[in-house]
Amino acid sequence: MKKILFVIVLVLMGLSYQLMNKKEVVQAKSRPLVNVVVAKVGLGPIREEVEALGTTQANESIIVTSKVSDVITKVDFNDGDKVQKGQLLVQLHDRGQAAQVTIAKVQLHDHKREFDRIRELVTSQTVAGSERDRLQTAIDTANAQLLEAEAALADRRIKAPFSGVLGLRQVSVGALVSPGDEITTLDDISIIKLDFSVPERFLQAIKIGQKVEAKAMAYGDEPFIGEVTSIDSRVNPSTRAVIVRTDIPNKDGRLLPGMLMKVKLIKTSRDALILPESAIIPVQDRHYVYVVDSEGIVSRQLVELGIRKRGWVEIVSGIKLDQQVIVRGILKVRPGDKVVVSFSENFSFLEQAKVEPIA
Repeated sequence: MKKILFVIVLVLMGLSYQLMNKKEVVQAKSRPLVNVVVAKVGLGPIREEVEALGTTQANESIIVTSKVSDVITKVDFNDGDKVQKGQLLVQLHDRGQAAQVTIAKVQLHDHKREFDRIRELVTSQTVAGSERDRLQTAIDTANAQLLEAEAALADRRIKAPFSGVLGLRQVSVGALVSPGDEITTLDDISIIKLDFSVPERFLQAIKIGQKVEAKAMAYGDEPFIGEVTSIDSRVNPSTRAVIVRTDIPNKDGRLLPGMLMKVKLIKTSRDALILPESAIIPVQDRHYVYVVDSEGIVSRQLVELGIRKRGWVEIVSGIKLDQQVIVRGILKVRPGDKVVVSFSENFSFLEQAKVEPIA
C-alpha cells in the first residue's frame, strides 16, 4: 500500500513540474520582444600612462631692459608684436655717444696718416724708430677708444636678441630708463617647454624622446603632442619626484607661457578587447556581460576585466572578437530572452576609445 502511495505522489509531482514548465514557456512566449542597444566587441587602444600637471614656459624668455641710463627718444614696437632677431625696439638719446665715435674716428685717421708719413723716414733713418713705435701705440689706443665709443652708441639702440613675441609696452617716449627697468618682455614661443613632476617609481619607464600628450583648459580636450627632451638629474627629497621637461611644437602660437596643462606620459601602448563599463554586470566579485547571438537570444557570460578608465574597461577573457554585447537595456532582459538588436544610437565604442584612450 505504501509503495502505491509513493508512486502516486511521484506521478503527481512530475505532472506538477510539467505544468509549471509549460506555464513558464507560455509566459516567455507571451512576453514582448525587448529593444536593446548592442556593440560588437573589437580591438581598441590600451595605453598605460602617467598623469601629472605641468606649467608651460617659453623656449626663450627675457625682460627687455636697458644697459645704461638715458632718455627714450623712440619706441619702435607695439604690444604683442612679432619681431625678428636684431630688430630695433627702443632708441635712447645718443648724440653724445655719436660725437664720441666721430672724434675717435678722426683721431685714428690722424694717427694713421702721420704713421704713413714717417714710415719711409724711419727706413732711411731720418727719424728715430721710437717715433714710429709711439705712433703705433697711438693708433692702437685710438682703435680701442673707437670700439668703446661704438659700444656706448650701440647700447642706446635696444634690439631684440632673438625672434619672438613682445609683451605689453611699459615705457613711453621721453621717459628716463635705467638698468633693470622693464621696457617689455620677449618670448620665443615657437616651441613650448612643459615641466612636470613624475614620482620616482616611474623613473625606469621614462626615456628621452618618449611621447607626451598634454591638454590645456583653454582648449578643452584638444591634445597637444610633444616628447621628453630632458630629465632632471636629482629627485626632490621632499616629494620623491623628478622633474621631466617636454618640448611641444607651437608654430601657431596658441600655447602661452604660464598655462596649466594636464600631462599624460605614455609608458606603453597595445591593442586589446575593450567594452564600455555600461555592459558590465557585477555580481559579488565576478563580472558578466549579456551576449546576443545571431538569432537574437540573450546569454550571460563570465568575463575577466583588465585596465579601467573613464567608462571603458579592458576584457582579458570571456568574450571573443565581433560578439554582440548589450550596452543598454540590460535591466529589461534575462538569459534566454529573445531581443531586438538596435544600433540606432550610432554607438561606436571603438571610435570613442580612440578619442579618449584606455589607460
